[in-house]
Amino acid sequence: MDSLQMEIAVRQAPVSAIRSAVRPLTKGQLIRRLGDFAESGNLEKGLAALTEYVGASHYLLARYDLSQDNTLDFVVCSDWPFEMVRRLARSMSELHARSNEMEKCLSVLQPVFMSLPAGIEPGRGLAREYCAVTFNVGRVRFSLMLLFPQDVILSQESLREIGLLTAYLASFSQESEMRSDREFDLTERELECLFWIAEGKTSDEIAVILGISRNTINNYITSVMRKTATKTRSEAIAYAVRNNLV
Repeated sequence: MDSLQMEIAVRQAPVSAIRSAVRPLTKGQLIRRLGDFAESGNLEKGLAALTEYVGASHYLLARYDLSQDNTLDFVVCSDWPFEMVRRLARSMSELHARSNEMEKCLSVLQPVFMSLPAGIEPGRGLAREYCAVTFNVGRVRFSLMLLFPQDVILSQESLREIGLLTAYLASFSQESEMRSDREFDLTERELECLFWIAEGKTSDEIAVILGISRNTINNYITSVMRKTATKTRSEAIAYAVRNNLV
């Protein structure tokens, strides 16, 4: 087979066949390579290496906390087809709205498989499901979303490892310095109230501890829930734990 015939054969081969012809990296090789990418700030190559290592074909790194805006601002880095990303934005916004803080807290590094929204067609040879792994870098939550070939079964253990390694990679990236719609601008009093409700104290008890009125305590707690976009004290506590505020 000459070089032209070989090139045509590769182009026509399914994604899985092309991938199987590439010798996979060992975990040690992957970590060393990620270190090089992290130092050079090359997020795209790092994500591509992680995607290939786990057996997927396309990556999308998203700011989970910005997905509620129903815009493309949530995208940090991606090699998904643009039209798929655009149509996924609405689905992510709806999913974010349906999730409470406790569910968000429990979902960290737990791979979830979801079907692509109706009307979105994946590329040739790709499954109609995608996998999402969420993780935190400091106070910012990210989601790594992976497309994969139809005949590939992704390992839950490997996906959790990939989540941790992606967090490591993202922590070195300037992209992780992107703005957050809600700044963590809780006042000292608000943080004190948040700490005491996390300790199980009532408003009356916190008022005695801090030496201020019960109504003032309730105002502080209402302000905390407004700033953190939570609806109950339990959700505010879960939010505080997830973001290392208490």
